[in-house]
Amino acid sequence: MFLMEVKLHELDKLYGDANKAAEARRQYLEKATGAKLENIGKTIIDLNTVVGRNIENVIGAVQIPVGVAGPLLVRGDYANGYFYVPLATTEGALVASVNRGAKLVTESGGARAKVLKDGMARAPLFKLPSLVDAVEFVNWVMQHFEEVKKAAESTTRHGRLKEIQPFVVGNYVWLRMVFSTGDAMGMNMATIAADAAARYIQEEFPKARLVALSGNMCVDKKPNSVNFLLGRGKTVVAEALIRREQLEKLGTTPEAVHEVNISKNLVGSALAHSYGFNAHFANIITAVFIATGQDVAQVVESSMGITTTEPREEGLYISVFLPSLEVGTVGGGTGLPTQREALELLGVAGPGNPPGTNALKFAEIIAAAVLAGELNLLVALARNELASAHKKLGRGAK
Repeated sequence: MFLMEVKLHELDKLYGDANKAAEARRQYLEKATGAKLENIGKTIIDLNTVVGRNIENVIGAVQIPVGVAGPLLVRGDYANGYFYVPLATTEGALVASVNRGAKLVTESGGARAKVLKDGMARAPLFKLPSLVDAVEFVNWVMQHFEEVKKAAESTTRHGRLKEIQPFVVGNYVWLRMVFSTGDAMGMNMATIAADAAARYIQEEFPKARLVALSGNMCVDKKPNSVNFLLGRGKTVVAEALIRREQLEKLGTTPEAVHEVNISKNLVGSALAHSYGFNAHFANIITAVFIATGQDVAQVVESSMGITTTEPREEGLYISVFLPSLEVGTVGGGTGLPTQREALELLGVAGPGNPPGTNALKFAEIIAAAVLAGELNLLVALARNELASAHKKLGRGAK
């Protein structure tokens, strides 16, 4: 009767303890629905540390198995050495796939990786009286970039406004603001900074009316061309040269793997008008995101990308291009106890020295892991063993 008179979201304040509030919610839900929530209630997380930061109306936590793939040799500007990559997934065969790909990559000298661009975007949408005013507005913003930058950066210690990319449609103007955000993924940082910038712009240019702080030209959690072309988060490339004899030991050749990539990842994706010309970037990225406390919904744009291959006399050249990998090593879910351990396993937990380097290192490791996963799946398809691998590892078969 007590819980019927009090709203569930009010229990944290009433008890002054999120753990007790979660227990009360579970008890109410069990009585109201008949479901048993015993296992959801079993967690090592002190819920007082996540309420108001990561979640609301909390009732407990769920668990996902975590496996490890590696060692994976990465030779990047920030990540140099052997890494064991944590992958949280319920898909049998995924960890084994990345693990075998990591073995192939490592035995061939490792994966080279580079971050080409780094910037988190937020795009406020403004409405002007006319197209003429819209053009005048864009010119004014560009002429007063330093003042807008100062307003935006007044909200953050680590965020820096790098550029503003304007887009005009009729009397609407999108100002795609791109920020460097240190070791944070930075979406919230960019949002708060863009809000301050938008307020300053409206005050100084009264004809402009802010319609929406996020005008969908950012673009967050939706497949899109803008991030594919301009990047959001980290734009990363990884490559490797797999020796011919390694592939021949597995019963295939560089030419056969290349044919699968061209016909499946490029022609097949073009026919489907896919935003990703790859085999399964999302598999690896999702598993890493869950394990390390990233914003899992950002897998949508983070898994866009292209796999390229080229048969050579000495073996198979393979690369992966990830234009919009949105990751961080501080903030969000990265401070949760198990997720922080996963980041520590990679040597990237917390802020880097200098700031920003841990997130860049993390991005290079992820790109190399994606490369390993792509390589193995292409090899499996060339050998026609995809179904048998899932039968063995994904259905409990012995």
